[in-house]
Amino acid sequence: MSAQTKKLAILFADISGSTALYEKLGDQRARVLIARCLFMLKSALNTHNGSLIKTIGDEILCTFPSAEAAFNAACEMQMSLHTDNQHTEHSMHIRIGFHYGDVLCEDGDIYGDSVNVASRVAAITRASQIMTTSAVVEALPVSLHNKVRKILRADIKGKQEQLDIHQVMWELEDMGSTRIGMPAFRKPIVEVAELTLSYRSQPHTVNMENKKLLLGRDNTCQMIIKNDFVSRQHANVELRSGNFVLTDHSSNGTYVRTSNGEVSRINRSELTLRGKGTISLGQHYSEDPVDLVEYEVLSQS
Repeated sequence: MSAQTKKLAILFADISGSTALYEKLGDQRARVLIARCLFMLKSALNTHNGSLIKTIGDEILCTFPSAEAAFNAACEMQMSLHTDNQHTEHSMHIRIGFHYGDVLCEDGDIYGDSVNVASRVAAITRASQIMTTSAVVEALPVSLHNKVRKILRADIKGKQEQLDIHQVMWELEDMGSTRIGMPAFRKPIVEVAELTLSYRSQPHTVNMENKKLLLGRDNTCQMIIKNDFVSRQHANVELRSGNFVLTDHSSNGTYVRTSNGEVSRINRSELTLRGKGTISLGQHYSEDPVDLVEYEVLSQS
């Protein structure tokens, strides 16, 4: 069959923590759970006119005729797993990355730069997240634009310029209604606390009015920290479902020390901030960092 170039959405969906699952449950039990998870992922393809290209261990590669179809399929995959996890002893989680662009199709497989970009987006995605590119956002109908938000600029191998990476807000309370015919689960509205962060006596607040704060050495950040250990857009703190979540996007990682002296490190992962303490971007506390960010979660009034 001769090769054809088509404009498609390319989606990678990967089961998170499968190696640990095999170690914890044993090969047979883990294999059953992973097979069940893959079956649910593949079911979303039929609903949204997707094509399965290949299964690579615990990951699937598939294509869709439009960015919107891929968007809806990705949300259905996450929501299906979320619903299933309410009724199972061992929760499963997936990460999804997708891109939209020209693809070379030949002998049932796909090739090209767009495939590589989609793979790289999936690689920087965390469990239970959906990440995508500006090419997808531009191809989506306007009605879906409020379901995506730009969160970082990432280096993509083979690309001279960084690409804007967007997160798809698939969570049920954000989506309004599911794509699989079930009413969305909505958490009760509760009063949330407020987070204050201070760097060199300059305070910043994260609350219901200001839900996100970006930290880094780039001038586009709300909290600018000029230090060689700090990445341009190093990390962000976000109010999410009543919690203050610190997400690291950096090369050197982020360190958090609580008021009781416990130190945690995150690197391209997340940590929920509680109580009070300090944050060090890129440097371990054993190195006596000077550019510390103080934080405190204030109690509800």
